[in-house]
Amino acid sequence: MSVTVLGWLATGAFTASYLFRKPATLRKVQACAACLWILYGIAIGAMPVIIANVIVAAAALYSSLRGQRNGTDQQALDADRQSMLAYASVIEGGRKSRSLD
Repeated sequence: MSVTVLGWLATGAFTASYLFRKPATLRKVQACAACLWILYGIAIGAMPVIIANVIVAAAALYSSLRGQRNGTDQQALDADRQSMLAYASVIEGGRKSRSLD
């Protein structure tokens, strides 16, 4: 596999992580993407890429495991859902008030 392909795979994996709804899954995919970036950094001899992604992978795995143990993933999803509903009602309220003018 060429180095360029490895870099594109890492980019694709990291980007795809945002398609997951569960925070723990998102972080696990980000950790896998960071591991691909680590391999890419080794292949091109870029220590900053390696170190940055070791930190990202460790943080993603740690927060993923911590969230599963504490049950905070569902709490985070519920909080996000409430925030989105509140934001949507503000947007809708603004649209209604403009239509009354």
